[in-house]
Amino acid sequence: MEFVTPILLALATISTVYSLKPGDCEVCIKAIDKFSSKLSDDVKKDPKKIETAFKEFCKGTKTKENRFCYYLGGLEESATGILSELSKPLSWSMPSDKICEKLKKKDGQICELRYDVEIDLKTVDLKKLKVRDLKKIINDWGEDCQGCIEKNDFIQKIEQLKPIHSEL
Repeated sequence: MEFVTPILLALATISTVYSLKPGDCEVCIKAIDKFSSKLSDDVKKDPKKIETAFKEFCKGTKTKENRFCYYLGGLEESATGILSELSKPLSWSMPSDKICEKLKKKDGQICELRYDVEIDLKTVDLKKLKVRDLKKIINDWGEDCQGCIEKNDFIQKIEQLKPIHSEL
């Protein structure tokens, strides 16, 4: 009996390492939910059809979801392929969070993907943002900040462009 307790403790620790915490794998879960919602019932039952549909789904992805597709092997330029780790559980109607848990065991990077936090320009204090975030705002607008060196340069450019882009 004394020997059983350490084994149970070790097993509990191992399962805790791979179980998802709130906020983990947000890109994985949302991408799988989005993908599976578009599948017809006959495709959902066949892992090979799921893999083909996933590759098609990946062609229209951008940013974080595109990176997720790359990790799974859903893109032509993907270096590896673990699509069967997605398609088989999906064909068994396994929930997306459990699929992501399994994928995390194969490739931890999958759960490290996070969506960028949206910045509300009406309420945010630009002076409190990092220069990286200020550059991102300008780039997201498709604008350029020639000659911007100091943080204040980026803030001035955003204030100058805000009326144009806040209407969009």
